[in-house]
Amino acid sequence: MALNSHTTIYETIGHGYAKRRQPDPRIAHAIQAALGNAMTVCNVGAGAGSYEPSDRTVTAVEPSQTMIDQRTSSCRVICSSAEKLPFADSEFHAAMAILSVHHWTNPRKGLAEMKRISNRQVVFTFDPSQLDSLWLVRDYLPEIVEFERGRALPIEVIADCLGAAQVTEVPIPHDCTDGFQAAYWRRPELYLEADVQATISTLAQLPPSIISPALDKLRSDLESGAWHERYSHLLTKESMDFGYRIIVADKQG
Repeated sequence: MALNSHTTIYETIGHGYAKRRQPDPRIAHAIQAALGNAMTVCNVGAGAGSYEPSDRTVTAVEPSQTMIDQRTSSCRVICSSAEKLPFADSEFHAAMAILSVHHWTNPRKGLAEMKRISNRQVVFTFDPSQLDSLWLVRDYLPEIVEFERGRALPIEVIADCLGAAQVTEVPIPHDCTDGFQAAYWRRPELYLEADVQATISTLAQLPPSIISPALDKLRSDLESGAWHERYSHLLTKESMDFGYRIIVADKQG
């Protein structure tokens, strides 16, 4: 099966996101701040609902029924795609997209739709030029670089599409509760767990012929102490920059 669209990907790999992809409070605070005083928010590519603010009126847009079925909030949910948002121009104070733009079939069109329906746009994403700053990619799975750069827009392209005024660095805490790709940078043993792998889209999508030998090597390096010899300096750090960014744009800003 070709995993080339958000819907197809998450109908296939979306199980378990509600467990391992819990919003991290520090990242949530940054996203809340980026939303400003917006009281109506459209969450585009909403998944299971991570980072949706509880003190605002949220409309979630998500194409995957697997992800919708894991939602626990009571906000309105519409099964649709970023490229076809069924709303009027400027219907929302803000639209947000949280680690979802790289899954869209046509990211530029989706970003244009976000800009059309809202006065402010907030995008939490990653810089594909910094993928190999994470040891997992650099030492074990360099194939992730080609994979992600084939689908992820550079930060400057997203900013240009939105007419963004602000790009903010988001350091990843060592105990991050949201299990995306860089979340376990100080907890290497967790990358060996099947449910962790299942909720990191690159690990879930790359073929076993690539993933299995890489994780076998990581397991061996952990058992031998080789990983700790190379990266013991990470164990004293509270957070690290792995290229995650919040991009904010305003129509009138």
